[in-house]
Amino acid sequence: MKKTVVLGVLFILPLVVYLFFASGVNNFGKLPTLNPKISWSEASSASALEGKISLIIFLGNAVDENKGYLFNFNQKIYKRFSEFEDFQTILISSPDQELVLNDVLTELATITDVSRYRLVFASNEIAQEMFGALQSPYKLDGNFSSSYVFISDKNAALRGRKDDEDEGVKYAYDMRSVAELNNKMEDDMKIILAEYRLALKKNNANNP
Repeated sequence: MKKTVVLGVLFILPLVVYLFFASGVNNFGKLPTLNPKISWSEASSASALEGKISLIIFLGNAVDENKGYLFNFNQKIYKRFSEFEDFQTILISSPDQELVLNDVLTELATITDVSRYRLVFASNEIAQEMFGALQSPYKLDGNFSSSYVFISDKNAALRGRKDDEDEGVKYAYDMRSVAELNNKMEDDMKIILAEYRLALKKNNANNP
């Protein structure tokens, strides 16, 4: 009887442990969806989100003033993930900031490949509409800019955290905080990329 119990433990327990962890990957390996669809009225801007993991930044009328935050983001997040083909960062600013923004990208190009940056120029009114469509609790400042960067998935859904230790629901990541970029946004980017890798592996397995 004892031998039967021991043999049962030796064979069954590892299987139970494996199934537990395997189910854990599927249940906990996804970054929560906070807004199922970011609806931008401008057709060209809306299509910019489809099919890409997009990081969205609003620079408004204050590109030069926000340059330091953008450099934080570039060094801590953009450079680490720009090698992925389906990755892009969308920089939204007013049309009169085009020259300034191009100068900033030229400066960034001396330290990194800037080909994953996509520029969208929008009036203050359109920028406000685009920001509102994210459905976050944040607001644009007086320059129609924000220090927050948002994550949109390939279906143009806003992703973030529902159980953040500091904010509860976390809609975006503050570029002013290197610690937040390092400790939270980098982890969440790894999660969403792993999610798509897992989906790709399953698709390939089902279509040999």
